[in-house]
This record gives sequence, C-alpha cells and structure tokens, in this order.
Amino acid sequence: MNHNQIIEINGVKMEIDMRHATRIDTLQIGSRVKCLVKEYSDHKVYPGVIIGFEPFVELPTIVVAYLKTDYSSASITFKSYNTATKDFEIVSDVDATALEVNKSNILQLMQREQDKLQLQMDEIAQKRNFFLKNFATFFAENQQAPNQFAE
Repeated sequence: MNHNQIIEINGVKMEIDMRHATRIDTLQIGSRVKCLVKEYSDHKVYPGVIIGFEPFVELPTIVVAYLKTDYSSASITFKSYNTATKDFEIVSDVDATALEVNKSNILQLMQREQDKLQLQMDEIAQKRNFFLKNFATFFAENQQAPNQFAE
C-alpha cells in the first residue's frame, strides 16, 4: 500500500509520506475554530473564535468564545483552553463552512431574549412604582412606629 501523496504548494510539487505527515495550525486572535464540548454523556461541536492568548509561564492559555444555539436561544460562552482543560477541545476551522452561522438568525434569537428580559425589568419597575405609591402610609416621615414592648 502506497502512503505517499503528491501535493502542490505555490507551484512546487512535493511527495509526502502521509504516515509521518503532521498538520500544524497557526491560530491568532480572530481565527475561526471548532469547539468540541462534552455535555453530560455526549459531545457537541460549536463554532468559535479565538479572542485572546494569556502567556502564563506555567500554563499558557488560549481564550475562546463559542456560540451555543438551540431553537429558542443563542448564547456566547467563554472558555480558557490549556493543557489542563478537560472535556473541551479546539481545532482550526480550515474548511470555513462546516459550522456556518446565520447572523440574522442569531441576532433575532438574541433580540428575542433581550425583549423578554426587558419585559421582566418593566414589570419590576411597575411593581416598585406601585409599592411607592400605595404603601407610602407605612413610611410617613412624622409617623411614629408603634412600640410593641410598651406596657
């Protein structure tokens, strides 16, 4: 069985023994990555991007932001990736189409979540205003609180 493969790079043809070939990826801030995340007993792949490098002496770390979506929500999760990281892996997204992200769908999901939280905030503000208006008699400044311990 022949393990050699001929590849061409910038017009130069090379014969490579694929049994010993090693792929080296160069990652930089903004690089697209695929994130393999263990969730319970399953693994899922999410689209991500490199957002930083922390050059710690003992444990150099790559900071990754990845996008988790489902039918009703979209969230960005941040992960510090280094040799001590468990249940999480990254690889360069070399084909750049394997994990397409639909920008308008993601923004729509995030807007829906923002609207939902805005409704909750509005409700809390209404309750606060109701309290201030209708419970004012409990907090009149000149009113003396009854002494429970008076004889």
